Amino acid sequence: MTVLVLATRNKGKTREIRALLKGFPVEIKNLDDFGPIPEIEEDGETFDDNAYKKAAFAARVLGFAAMADDSGLAVDALGGAPGVRSARYAGEGSTDRENSERLLEEMKGKADRRAAFHCVISIAVPTGAALTYEGECRGIILEQPRGENGFGYDPLFFYPDLNKTFAEISMEEKSRVSHRGIALQQVAGEFDKVLDWIDINMPEFEKVVHPK
Repeated sequence: MTVLVLATRNKGKTREIRALLKGFPVEIKNLDDFGPIPEIEEDGETFDDNAYKKAAFAARVLGFAAMADDSGLAVDALGGAPGVRSARYAGEGSTDRENSERLLEEMKGKADRRAAFHCVISIAVPTGAALTYEGECRGIILEQPRGENGFGYDPLFFYPDLNKTFAEISMEEKSRVSHRGIALQQVAGEFDKVLDWIDINMPEFEKVVHPK
């Protein structure tokens, strides 16, 4: 059975992906299943850079195929900001509330409120080869937060198709329409091919027979 390591310690994310890939001949692990490994600095210029960096590093260090994602919010009127800095828009260690407050401040007086959540998923093997999947969800930035669910910028992100913010919809609804949900559905939709690709690209380690 193929082993796939999720380059995360997030139990909720691990549970979600295990459920999504149920029925495939794959054993899903995450970083908690291994000893301590160094933290990876997410200093890439794009979501693709950061997702690949995390997946490739975990694959190289642990010797298994690894999957990682990177995501964030890109606002049209801000030239794509906060982008890869979404989680630290108000500074290193900033909270969701602080990041949202900065976003509202930057958006004051702007008529164009269009924005999109982006997610890139990278699946890498120890040799460095990788597959990439992307998801996007477009919406509008409100002037005031609405809703109690979700996290990050969800209370400010209005999704017109459901006439609600991401903080006003259920986790099930969000998983179906969100940027991350769309990217994960792409992975699941061709996961049999992904497993074949992993099998072909995993390095074969020679067995050493010691003389008696």
